[in-house]
Amino acid sequence: MSGGYRVLLVDDNDLNRTLARTILTRSTHPITAMITLVEADTLAAARTALAAAPVDLILLDMQLPDGHGTTLATELATHNNRPAIIAVTASVLPEEQQSVLAAGCDDFLAKPYLPQQLIDIIAVHLTPPTDI
Repeated sequence: MSGGYRVLLVDDNDLNRTLARTILTRSTHPITAMITLVEADTLAAARTALAAAPVDLILLDMQLPDGHGTTLATELATHNNRPAIIAVTASVLPEEQQSVLAAGCDDFLAKPYLPQQLIDIIAVHLTPPTDI
């Protein structure tokens, strides 16, 4: 898909994945029309998806059945062409936010989020910089 973006959604909760998918498919924001969504419910499934094809952005739940999302963020920290990583978590304590950012996440989105918040944070990290 030329000019499109691949977004990996990693969340073990089916309802959370359905919500994010629904928000993205129903949105009229131009960026969402360019997104191919790939889903994973564990760190292992996320690693498999990343090995199969590169992604431009990862929406990464922090509490997964096979580990903490920061593990994946740390693993990807040294990769060339590393995707943007957005921590998506219900843990909203300032210490948790600092921890995920220190582990290599680029941004933080607290659950529950409003549809526009999800779209806005994706747009910030997928929109190419404008040449001046």
